[in-house]
Parts: sequence; structure tokens; C-alpha cells
Amino acid sequence: MLRVLGLRELFDAVEIVANLAAPDGDRLAILTNGGGMGVLAVDALVDAGGKLAGLAPDTLAGLDRVLPATWSRANPVDIIGDAPPERYRDALALLRADPNVDAVLAVNCPTAVASSVAAAQAVCEVAAQPGPAVLASWTGEAGEANRLFAERRIAAFDTPEEAVRGFMYLVDYRRNQTLLTQTPPSIPEAFLPEVERARKAIDAALAEGREWLAQQEADEVLSAYGIPVVETRLAGSPEEAARAAAGIGGPVVLKIRSAQITHKSDVGGVVLALEGAEAVRQQAQAMLGRVAAARPDAKVDGFSVQPMVRRGSAFELIVGATVDPQFGPVILFGHGGTAVELTGDTALGLPPLNMHLARELVSRTRVARLLGGYRDVPPADLDAIALTLIKAAQLVSDFAEIVELDINPLLASEKGVLGLDARLRVARTTGSPVDRLALRPYPKALEEDVPLGDGRVLLLRPVVPEDEPALHAGFATLTEEEIRQRFHAPMKTLGHVMAARFTQLDYDREMALILTERGVPGKTPIYAVVRLMADPDNEQAEYAIIVYKAMTGMGLGVFLMRRIIDYARSRGIREIWGDVLRDNTTMLKLCAALGFTREAAAEGGVVRVRLRL
Repeated sequence: MLRVLGLRELFDAVEIVANLAAPDGDRLAILTNGGGMGVLAVDALVDAGGKLAGLAPDTLAGLDRVLPATWSRANPVDIIGDAPPERYRDALALLRADPNVDAVLAVNCPTAVASSVAAAQAVCEVAAQPGPAVLASWTGEAGEANRLFAERRIAAFDTPEEAVRGFMYLVDYRRNQTLLTQTPPSIPEAFLPEVERARKAIDAALAEGREWLAQQEADEVLSAYGIPVVETRLAGSPEEAARAAAGIGGPVVLKIRSAQITHKSDVGGVVLALEGAEAVRQQAQAMLGRVAAARPDAKVDGFSVQPMVRRGSAFELIVGATVDPQFGPVILFGHGGTAVELTGDTALGLPPLNMHLARELVSRTRVARLLGGYRDVPPADLDAIALTLIKAAQLVSDFAEIVELDINPLLASEKGVLGLDARLRVARTTGSPVDRLALRPYPKALEEDVPLGDGRVLLLRPVVPEDEPALHAGFATLTEEEIRQRFHAPMKTLGHVMAARFTQLDYDREMALILTERGVPGKTPIYAVVRLMADPDNEQAEYAIIVYKAMTGMGLGVFLMRRIIDYARSRGIREIWGDVLRDNTTMLKLCAALGFTREAAAEGGVVRVRLRL
């Protein structure tokens, strides 16, 4: 779930995340001595998108043994208002032992028959043992209890609702960190946009001083980027529209064409399922009258005629883009159709996208649940939907002139996707497309064919997230000595988190060039890697390099170092440095040949080398 936080909420979230360990999941158990407080916590949890943990049978049986017969026998676990500290201690221990529980929220309402401070002490004792996270909410005069919680680093909140909000901050943080390190699947089909074909259509509109591309021009741009669109024929008069319909054959859709009318349905500018040329001619004539009455200021350019696409069980979606003043281009996805503003079921993402990010964007909408299929409606082709989002994101990344894109409806079914209508607005610009992006896209210009002495030609290119499997495979070939010299410590495996950090880069701050073969990323072997990590000021950058044993002795180390040095110069970095083990004589000789200076070996036998650029 995407959360938009106010400034105060943002400060609270940062403080909680910085000081508390994130739970493994979003399943919360609630322990309380007041049923009303438990209900408030549950309502807040459901509203925030969290889950109430389902207690295991063994946990329920254990609670039956230690709690009064009148306890709630469900989550929230209401241990009754007279609960002594022992009851808190026993119940909390059982809940933390439940495999279905990711965290426990302990709540206490002050009563005249039990000590709130003693109950807090019992919670602290149990929370000190290994197990799921514990949060607390002691209401009333809770100063002493909160002091105990602070000493034991247990998050304490004034109300159960605030405690649930804090829990969800932690859940979102863990979820987002996991998302950032997930390896996206490969794109399921080749995607090679015809950039010049799209450029021609955009330049034609700009040359005529038009903001909005004509329907056929918009379709041309989308087709150039591999987004399927319905066939469109243009007509300047009702008679031409009739002839276009006859040429298509079968039922057609008639639409008005006007640069001033962006929502054609609002002025009666769309008629569906017309049969026969004469019906099209009559409706075109009537449409001119309706549009003239509704928008006398609009200049009508004619009509567009399209074959009528039978929707059947297809879903109407929307894929769009706009430019935000702070974030630059933003991609939109959601439930489309004429009621898109009323349903309000949309989600936003930043380009560029990969398959995982595209699928995650889809998952943040309500319509995503329908896309999985229900009753006799088959699931939509999610790969085709995600790939369309990737293509739209690439389009707005490539063209700084595009300021608005709207494909609505985009029909999606088990057979794929098809755009029925598209709007595309452009404006002249002097900046680079990359400059307006919040996230720097894949730098394709760094790709280079590398001929080897044995006749093979390899590919030097920036790393992408999909390369993680190949990186694991390459690491598995390293000897213990090679691992020690590269990582300065023994390692048996390259963990997923570390591998994700190596492959999922912010290209604005980091660069890793790999030597591989042409083919699907992740399925082609990696033979060498050179990496550069810049500081926040882009003044200095640390390098790292590894050439796998099968490729040593071919001069690739020198070649890769020169390429990364050239890249550093192009980014304005002033100095490259690295730490090399003193017994790694091969790397030290390479650095000397490239002009690096050496500092005295530090403790542990590490030599720091530097190159001023």
C-alpha cells in the first residue's frame, strides 16, 4: 500500500524506523486488558492495510491454560481488566512463540485492581527474550511504565491507534526494502522501439504548432514502441467516413477529430457499433451538429473510424503519464473507461520500469484483484500489461517533448492488450530527456562490442537487475584466494541482498560494467565486472574489479579499468581510489601502470591506491 505522509508523520516514521527492528511480516497479535482498546487497535490495523494474526491451535490451548475462562479466545487477546503482571507475562510469551505472529502490541488500560507499572515490567521481561517485536500502548498516567519501555527500547505509544500506525511504518519499511532488492524477471519478449518513427510523428505536430497529436499520429507513436492499438482510418467529411467504414467492413466506431476536444464522449463525439456505410454517414452528420452545439469554439478536423472491438470479458484499463514539477515524468495505471475519474482506482510510479516494478504498480490498484480472474472470467495477461507499462515508461523517458500520455481504454484479456483510444500532448523543450527523470535510466550508450584475440566478440554493458543469477554463477567459480583478494574476507556464498546491491544501481551515483555475451540478461555468463561508487558530492569514487579466471591473461583488466576511468572523467569525478591487499601484486602492478599512487599499507595489509583525474 502506498502511503502519503504529512511532515509530522514523516518525522515519526523516520524515528521509528531508525530505532526499531522491522518485523518479518504484517501479522499483528494484540494483547489487552480492555476489549474496547483491542477493537480500536483492530480497526486501525485494518484501515492501514495490516493483518490480524490468526492464532495457532497450540497457542489458543496454551492461553486457555493461563487465562481466565472469560478471555476472548481470539485475537485480540483480551485478558480481562483485573489482569495481574503474571497474566501479561504468560500470554505475551505464548503469542511470541506462535509462528503466525510477526509482532505483538501490548495494551493496558489503568484499573483500580491491577498495577499498570507491574504489567509493564512483565512485558519488558518477556520482550527481552528472542522473538517477534513487541510494541506497547499504556493509556492514562503511564509515565513510569513508559520509562521502563524506553530503558528496554520497546516502542511505547499514547494510544493503540498510534501504536498500529508505528507498526505499519515498520512493515512498510521492511516491505519497501525487500522490494528494492527483488530481482525482476526478464522481459518476456524483445522490445526494440523504433525511435525515429516516433520522432517523425512528434516533430510533425511540433512543426505545426500543435500541442495534441492527431489520433493517427498518437497511434503511430505507440505502435513504434510496440504498444498494440486498434486500426484507425481518418475522414474529412461524413461521406469519407462512410467510405472508410465500408473499407473496414463490419461494425465500426465513429469519433470526432478536434485538437480542442480531448474528451470526445463529453460532447457526443463517439458512437459505437455502427453497421453499414449509410449509418456511419448519418451519424457523422448528426455528430457535427452535436459537437457544434456543445463546443462552438472547437475546430473540427473530421472523423476517425475504427473497427468495433467486442470487449467480451476484457478489462478496461488506463495507462498514462504526466510531468510532476518535482519528480518529472510519472507513470499512471488503473481502472480505465469513461468513469476513470469517478472510480479513482489508479496508482503512480516513476520511470524507467522493469517487469517487477511494473507488476508492483499494477498490484497497488483495486482492479488488480479482478485481473487475476474470477468465476467464469479468465485472468488477464499480466505480462502483456506490465510490458505495456514498461514501453510507456520508456517512451516518456526517451522524449522530453512528451508532457502527457493517456491510453484509455486499454483492453486487457487473456489474449493480451489493445489500446482503443490514445491522447498524446507535446511541447518544445531544450533539455535532455534524462535530465527530467527522477531515476536515471539504463545508459545504453555505454554498450560496446569487445573483440577478443581468439575471435570471439563479447559485450561490455552496464549491469541490470536481471543479471543477478549470472552474478551468482560467476561467484561460484571463484577460489577462496580470489574471494579473499576481492572481498578482503572469506565468503562461501554471495547472498541475495549483496548481489542485489551489486546489480540494482542508481546509475546517477554508481556504475558497474560487465563483460558478457549478447542475449537475455541473467542467462548469459558474466566474465568480468568493474564497479565505481561515487560519494554524494561526486568528488571521489571507489573502484572494484574482478576478472574471472577463465578470462585472465587477455588484457581485460587494463581494458576495463580504462573504461571505468573514462566514465569517471565524463561524470566529472575528480579522484578514483581503491583498497588493495598488499599481497595482490597483480592488481598493484595494474594500478601502477595506470598512474595510481600508493599510500603506506594500513594495518591488515591493505594498500590504498589513488588516481587524480
